[in-house]
Amino acid sequence: MSFGELVPDTETSVFAAVHGFSFGPTGDDDGSWFGSFEVTDAERQPYGVVHGGMYAALAENVASMGTAVAVLADGDIALGQSNNTTFLRPSFEGTIEALAIPLHRGRTSWVWTVDMSNAGKRVAHSIVTLAVRPKPS
Repeated sequence: MSFGELVPDTETSVFAAVHGFSFGPTGDDDGSWFGSFEVTDAERQPYGVVHGGMYAALAENVASMGTAVAVLADGDIALGQSNNTTFLRPSFEGTIEALAIPLHRGRTSWVWTVDMSNAGKRVAHSIVTLAVRPKPS
């Protein structure tokens, strides 16, 4: 689903749309979310490897989506505060899949751990912190 479909009254993320990101809740009791994108030339750096920024962007988008959906009903929004992404192995093709699990769901911040894999092998790991703030009018 797109950001606009999941979070009403917001604009769709152009970046996420251009790179084909998809998101959604896993349905698990832990509040986890999934995300993915298909690797194309648009996601590769000049050596043919998936650009590291794509992993960071996917992690932040999935964590932001999970937080936003949870806090919007209270009149709040989620804003990226910190994204620490470690690249574990290169990817050249296929589908990058993310599993994001909330570690902390506070009143003013949420923290997520995000594991990303390709063909069943972990390729990156992120810790993403989101600030929770009142939605501007």
